[in-house]
Amino acid sequence: MSVTTAPPSDSTEPQTSHDSTAPGEEKSRGLLELRSVFNDIEETAAPLVASPPVEKFLITVIVVVPLIACGYGGYRLGQYGLMSWLDLGLLLGGWYATGLGITVGFHRMLAHRAFDATGPIRYFWMALGSLAIQGSPLMWCAVHRRHHQCSDKPGDPHSPHLHNGGVWQIIRGFLHSHTGWLYSPYWTDPRLKKFIPDLMVDKQALAIDRFYYVWIAVSLALPALIAGLVTWSWHGAATGFLWGGLVRACVTHHITWSINSVCHVFGKQDYQAGDASRNNVIFGFLAHGEGWHNNHHAFPNSARHGLKWWQFDLSWVLIRGMERLRLARNVKVPAANMLSGRRL
Repeated sequence: MSVTTAPPSDSTEPQTSHDSTAPGEEKSRGLLELRSVFNDIEETAAPLVASPPVEKFLITVIVVVPLIACGYGGYRLGQYGLMSWLDLGLLLGGWYATGLGITVGFHRMLAHRAFDATGPIRYFWMALGSLAIQGSPLMWCAVHRRHHQCSDKPGDPHSPHLHNGGVWQIIRGFLHSHTGWLYSPYWTDPRLKKFIPDLMVDKQALAIDRFYYVWIAVSLALPALIAGLVTWSWHGAATGFLWGGLVRACVTHHITWSINSVCHVFGKQDYQAGDASRNNVIFGFLAHGEGWHNNHHAFPNSARHGLKWWQFDLSWVLIRGMERLRLARNVKVPAANMLSGRRL
């Protein structure tokens, strides 16, 4: 396992990592390799190309339809009790699988390169992340890298703190950081590809990204197919589609988006991060370790977000397990001197 041993730096800058097998030899790790690219990018607060109407329509469908389905599912549950153990299993299983696809695959493996994995394992995690219906791998990582470079400053795609004013502006900022930013040019502007030069030449990532809409169809059809085959009925397929498809997508969406909104407003700051990121206990558990958000912004290329013994981080447990099975390598965590150097 590699450890981060460089002196503390601003959280919006990539951090230096040293290979423990070669003392004194500095190697580029994670986002550090993109430093020269970031420095060449045009002013981050510059206007971006507006999203085309088709993109806005698709985003509306992706946001609104699962939300409506979630409300309808709650209504049926309250009125008729129409939720089987199979439906519950598909909902929880899908939430864990696709949520971990985002946290382990898209976030820690691709966006921050906090660890490397063998070919089949990389495909597996990228596929699970695509099933979460939160954007294609390349654009997800591009937006996220921009967020880290401009966190809670002009140019941040989804900061809740860029709307100055009274109570209404605070509410407006929170809603923007949760879902409103999806309608902004930050999500669809082609110039975001400048943030992912490494992924633009990554054949595995490109292969998964190319068929993103197929992954969306699979994400919704698979739970319906499973439930239909288990119950051997169209009714079972329909409830599987409702609970394991649409409701699961809604739950996963809003837990993930809460990292942008809730975890930049509510919680505790344990480390200097140069922004408003916070550790939130509730989302530390619900988001599979992503809720330890202040830790992450202080040490963005760390594969471990729950840095204290009691901060349970399911994503880290899986990454650590893969490392021990030799399915993951170059796993990075901050060294003790960095932890003490940034502690508040």
